[in-house]
Amino acid sequence: MFETWNRKLHYYLGLYLLFFLWLFLLTGLVLNHGAWRLSQAANARVETRATMAIQPPPDGSEIDRARDLARQLELTGEIELPASQTPGHLDFNIARPADASTVKVDLEKRQASIQHFDNATWTLIRVFHTFSGSKFNAPGGRDWPLTTLWVIAMDALAAGLVVMVAGSYYMWYRLKRAHTLGWLSLLAGVACCAAFLTGLFVR
Repeated sequence: MFETWNRKLHYYLGLYLLFFLWLFLLTGLVLNHGAWRLSQAANARVETRATMAIQPPPDGSEIDRARDLARQLELTGEIELPASQTPGHLDFNIARPADASTVKVDLEKRQASIQHFDNATWTLIRVFHTFSGSKFNAPGGRDWPLTTLWVIAMDALAAGLVVMVAGSYYMWYRLKRAHTLGWLSLLAGVACCAAFLTGLFVR
């Protein structure tokens, strides 16, 4: 019975994980090989600047006021506030994989200066590899519902890989009469991982 369910998990988890694995494979190659033409295309951005009139947001927390301003400016994404604000101003960054903006708002003049970046298609795909919506001044806090869904999907990806790897260990041990090659593969993986951890993180 367990063998049957284990095989089914491999089938259906594999189908769910297929697109995500290809996405991370492609974006990982782009991040690792910056000299490739494809990687250079993945850094392409189009910058525009604009000045727009705004209505002062109602009293409240800085994040609520920034959300109101983003709504007025028709900007969508995760909002990030600077560590401190200039008196009479409310500045923030707002980003999503497709684009990002740096917004500087003069509340007294009722005017917003926007530096906007549109990401090219390959840039958008690359951003998926690192985009989590988590902010340095509010770790884990997210404003954009799509970011939350993306994070849930990534958590499901991690859990699915754990289940598939554990199931693979089980099938290898149960179905193979000789385990020598399997043990060698397992030990080689552990040794490589330990070498990377030691070389990269041990001081």
